[in-house]
Amino acid sequence: MTMNLLKQIAGSRLPVTFYRAGDIDQVRILRAAGLVVALVPSPSNPLSMSGPASAAQVLAITQKGREELAKFNYPESRPPRWRSRSPRITAWRRPNAGGPSREASSHRMPQ
Repeated sequence: MTMNLLKQIAGSRLPVTFYRAGDIDQVRILRAAGLVVALVPSPSNPLSMSGPASAAQVLAITQKGREELAKFNYPESRPPRWRSRSPRITAWRRPNAGGPSREASSHRMPQ
């Protein structure tokens, strides 16, 4: 789960903020592992290390975090989409310059 969050962070625009308690805990784990630079709130009750946390903000992914992502082939290297498409603008060729175009003759209404 934590690596999925790291992938999500890598695909997001930084800084990114998390508000759910589960996500905040995962950000804490990523920060403790040295994979991200993050601002994580301290617990409201330091004796029991518990209490509601309002938000965690990830500022950057560390070099170690990028190396971990590379182990999972993320981001996946694939060719850009635009290279596989054919051009959308094409020129219509008319068989003879004096006659009607192919487009006009194929769309006539029957009389």
